[in-house]
Amino acid sequence: MPEPEAGPGQVLLKVTAAGVCHSDIAVMETPPGALGFELPLTLGHEGAGTVAALGAGVTGLRVGEPVVVYGPWGCGLCAMCAQGKENYCTRAAALGIRPPGLGAPGAMAEYMLVDDPRHLVPLGDLDPVANVALTDAGLTPYHAIKRALPGLLPGSSAVVIGAGGLGHIAIQLLCALSPARVIALDVSPEKLELARAVGAHETVMSDEQAVIGVRKLTAGLGAQAVFDFVGAPPTVAIATAVAGLEADVAIVGLGGGAAQVGFGMLAYDAAVRAPYWGSRSELIEVLDLARAGEVGVHVETYGIDEAPKAYERLHAGRVNGRAVILPGG
Repeated sequence: MPEPEAGPGQVLLKVTAAGVCHSDIAVMETPPGALGFELPLTLGHEGAGTVAALGAGVTGLRVGEPVVVYGPWGCGLCAMCAQGKENYCTRAAALGIRPPGLGAPGAMAEYMLVDDPRHLVPLGDLDPVANVALTDAGLTPYHAIKRALPGLLPGSSAVVIGAGGLGHIAIQLLCALSPARVIALDVSPEKLELARAVGAHETVMSDEQAVIGVRKLTAGLGAQAVFDFVGAPPTVAIATAVAGLEADVAIVGLGGGAAQVGFGMLAYDAAVRAPYWGSRSELIEVLDLARAGEVGVHVETYGIDEAPKAYERLHAGRVNGRAVILPGG
């Protein structure tokens, strides 16, 4: 493919790292006619790079500056975008605005065009390879957890279902931001080991005995917050079954599960929500947590020619943490 050129208002990045995500597999498995955008598509909605060129009218950045890409692009003008919540832009769909790697050309290439400098966040002295995944795998759980923090008081419990790419970061965020006891669930002993290594207080196999295990650990009361980073029917059923009174249940994963909500189906006053990505200001906050040493990503690296291998490992559940593609080698 030809090297892209920065048009007016655009920024050209030389990509240093691009994260691999289950969302990419969801795109791959969707029939072409149902995608809503044209193929071929360059994947990569987690991107880090250095500024290679500035389009006409762009200010505030310098060539060579290290940055990460804020992925959920919006119109920049609606009420949500005015708050930095471009992940909830009310006009993006109507205007055909799509995130890089999920409709617009993404970061799994040597160069990437960014539509507006506001979609770049300075990386400073942070390692781009170690931190590129924070643009989604860090930002998404941070956004979900931040809403639940008022209920995570001393003596409370938080359940993390899925200790993979997002889940192992969510565990660290919960430990850094709340006094809650963190209980991690997964089907993989290796991922439960990673969960313990990054701070989980308790681990439970995500099987038919999981609900009993969590209820036992919470003295029968259930958890005050539950974060399902798988989102499949079995995990959603676990998520709602372990939720306690007035609990916050966030279904984050794209596994196609649906929660049963209604009187008698959940603990009293429990709420279920489906958050999406996070705001630009929240991405800055996540990077500040990384800079303070409060959160880190367990990373496996691959050259760009090895990207299919990375996806094969991810699909098979063998990536322990987050896979990162290095387009520059």
